Amino acid sequence: MHQDILINWSPQETRVAVVEHGAVQELHVERALERGLVGNVYLGKVSRVLPGMQSAFIDIGLERAAFLHVADVWHRQESGEAPMFARKGEPPVPIERQVFEGQPLMVQVIKDPIGSKGARLSTQISIAGRLLVFLPQDDHVGVSQKIPAAERDALRARLQALVGSKDTGGGGGFILRTNGEDASDTELQEDIAYLRKAWANIRQAALTRPAGSLLHQDLNLLQRVLRDIAGEQTQSIRIDSREQFELLAEFGREFMPAAAPKLQLYKGERPIFDLYSIDEEVARALGRRVDLKSGGYLIVDQTEALTTIDVNTGGYVGARNFDDTIFKTNLEAAGAIARQLRLRNLGGIVIADFIDMVREDHRAAVLAEFKKHLARDRVKTMVGGFSQLGLLEMTRKRTRESLAQMLCEPCPTCRGVGEVKTARSVCYDILREVLREARQFNPREFRVVASPQVVELFLDEESQHLAGLSDFIGKPISLQAEGSLGPELYDIVLL
Repeated sequence: MHQDILINWSPQETRVAVVEHGAVQELHVERALERGLVGNVYLGKVSRVLPGMQSAFIDIGLERAAFLHVADVWHRQESGEAPMFARKGEPPVPIERQVFEGQPLMVQVIKDPIGSKGARLSTQISIAGRLLVFLPQDDHVGVSQKIPAAERDALRARLQALVGSKDTGGGGGFILRTNGEDASDTELQEDIAYLRKAWANIRQAALTRPAGSLLHQDLNLLQRVLRDIAGEQTQSIRIDSREQFELLAEFGREFMPAAAPKLQLYKGERPIFDLYSIDEEVARALGRRVDLKSGGYLIVDQTEALTTIDVNTGGYVGARNFDDTIFKTNLEAAGAIARQLRLRNLGGIVIADFIDMVREDHRAAVLAEFKKHLARDRVKTMVGGFSQLGLLEMTRKRTRESLAQMLCEPCPTCRGVGEVKTARSVCYDILREVLREARQFNPREFRVVASPQVVELFLDEESQHLAGLSDFIGKPISLQAEGSLGPELYDIVLL
């Protein structure tokens, strides 16, 4: 798989596009004022404990209090064992016995604030390095599940020897990341030393800073490109800022020597994102409809609870019979849906409504094609297969806001509903409101202030109803058009 990474940097915003086989697969955006919080370590203060929800609200200095659930509270077992979460099947110690209001607490953000929800926290601290993840409160040494099982035991034993024990001045929990599989002992030792130093700085800051302070910040998006996004399949990493190129090259040489040689300074006259029409792809990714090359199309609807994707044949009539037409459209849609999930960063529950297929082998082939494309996704996904109703159900881990949530806001006219009342519906609302007001008050005149479309309808098709209401209540009703009012907004003034 051929992969290129393009970085468009400006003082206010960093944009990273992952391009595979000439098509944009992922877009990452980080704004200077809206940088993600996942991985940040804070010295928080418990502001409220909710025993009924087995959770607590923690003040970490943000606009909204963060959320700590009992399942994310790290504690020592009474038997004196190493710190751990409650074992599977065992009820956790009630949260009201573990934290109390006003208590200072070191916490780490594990999920960014999304919508009206505050950040989600854990009291288990983990610090990610180039090759390892450090768990300073633990003594467990583990290996990534993505590394083949046959190699894990040998790697675990080798890492354990490098980590040492508390008696020899070592200790602490470490997990070997996937990109550390072929690392040398020297590289691993350097990462261990770096992570322990970072933890020592965090502990020192916790002793000197007030509650609500940021103790440790995760890498920025540019640095995460080298650590998390670039891999063996990456051919080039092009960036259009000389200053950031030099900073990133220095960071890469120190921490990511394998990725550093792939860095290139883009000097072209055209904006770097114009190379693959990335801005046009982003504009399409913010719309509901996604056209397929065959003539079919997808309709993507994102809600608070889940995302639904509907597949339609559209104008595709290229196959020999109707079953083949449906099968070919669904096959193409499987790849397109997997790409849209990555490009839009859609998380949570996803329901894909493929066109109904009669043949079981067609359904199996579409499911296999979908899973093949999902295998390229770095974000964890689980596919449940087709339901009895023919819907494909899956989940994709939600770690940050979707592309639409990051770049857009609800429409002020429809307030995010996506629809507004017709002008005729608003006219009838006004007629009912005038009648309601006439029964309570006795003004000289009623003046209706509404949008030009509503006023025009009252002067034309609904004029008879307006005149009939005026005769019924015995008061004149005047009209005033106000262009600044939305289609559903109106005011009734008593004169």
